[in-house]
Amino acid sequence: MISVRFRGGCKNYYFDPKGLRVKMGDQVVVETAQGPEFATCTEGNHDVEDSAIVSPLCAVLRMATENDRRVVEYNKKKESEAFDICEKKIADHGLEMKLVNVSASFDGNKIIFYFTADGRVDFRELVRDLASVFRARIELRQIGVRDEAKMVGGLGICGRPFCCSQFLDSFLPVSIKMAKTQNLSLNPTKISGTCGRLMCCLKYEQNAYEDAAKRMPKVESFVQTPDGPGNVKSVDLLRETVKVSLDSAPEPLKTYRGCEICILRNGKGSREGIEIPERPARYVDEHEDEAFEMTPVLSTPFYMDPKLEEAPVREKMSEESGDGKPRRRHRGGRRGRGKSGAAKSGEQQPAEQEKQEKPRPPKQQPRQPQQPKTEKKEPAEGGDGGEAKRRRRPHHRGGRRRNKSGEGGSAPKTE
Repeated sequence: MISVRFRGGCKNYYFDPKGLRVKMGDQVVVETAQGPEFATCTEGNHDVEDSAIVSPLCAVLRMATENDRRVVEYNKKKESEAFDICEKKIADHGLEMKLVNVSASFDGNKIIFYFTADGRVDFRELVRDLASVFRARIELRQIGVRDEAKMVGGLGICGRPFCCSQFLDSFLPVSIKMAKTQNLSLNPTKISGTCGRLMCCLKYEQNAYEDAAKRMPKVESFVQTPDGPGNVKSVDLLRETVKVSLDSAPEPLKTYRGCEICILRNGKGSREGIEIPERPARYVDEHEDEAFEMTPVLSTPFYMDPKLEEAPVREKMSEESGDGKPRRRHRGGRRGRGKSGAAKSGEQQPAEQEKQEKPRPPKQQPRQPQQPKTEKKEPAEGGDGGEAKRRRRPHHRGGRRRNKSGEGGSAPKTE
């Protein structure tokens, strides 16, 4: 037999190859109950048990040719046009239905329209209109929200494509009991998929949780621990650990493994008549005693050096660099170059060395304010000949001084 998968489906079907050698990935044309169909091989010639075959067994007609591939591309364009036309017809008839997908048969004699609706829909007039447009057999199928999600596809809350549209052969029955067994939140928005139903992935780990629940005690069970008897307050099925409230020390709760406790009463009940056995042995992890190898530190970091504990960060950085001098920030870009213009880092020019060797001159005393100079002015001609008045020469901050006449230059001296 060979296994094939049709377009838009995740389920594999068995077909009789009729002596053909088909490899995985080859495209073939097979005979079905609805007529010839185009399919892709997912597993080549192999043996299959008789119980896995559903009769009647159909056969492979031929290997797909280039003409068959062109027919498939033409059918895809035809489906796109049929989708738009059907939506317009639904709006014209005022039907409360949502068109999901359109599928045309390989020979083009049949077109199937998939839709969703809240209740029953009378689409007899719609079928007549579509049949007059396409001149083919028209079939309308009402599907559920899970089938809609499988056809449309999308991304789940995990960030991966929908399981139903990627690899699930059929929908798995999921119940709210699975969420309770796995200690999940019963909030519908957290355990429901995009389709609005319970997520299919709740079924994946259900068997592991059921197997762990058989070995672990229930909440409020009476157990014996290495530290004494107590009641179980919570159970972690994945880690197979329990939190116990001891009779000797109710708070805080202590965590024990499943192999460290002895179940005296499973579930709620009375302690009367229960004999308390000896305390079980404590679980010892074999990897706890292994020494943790650390890489030796070759040099002492600056924050552990006692000499630099109180030093500022700038000195710590300079000490770590090894030059022994604090680093300075130069606001004007690079440091000054020598006469050659190519001073290297860490080298000083001779002129700079001489400047550093010369001692700095002592600071000069601040200058005393000078007395304003006075100028005697002889009396001009025709004057009264009195003593010339002393006046303070005005101080001009910028520009040239001006005389009384407004002309530039210094005032003319009088003879």
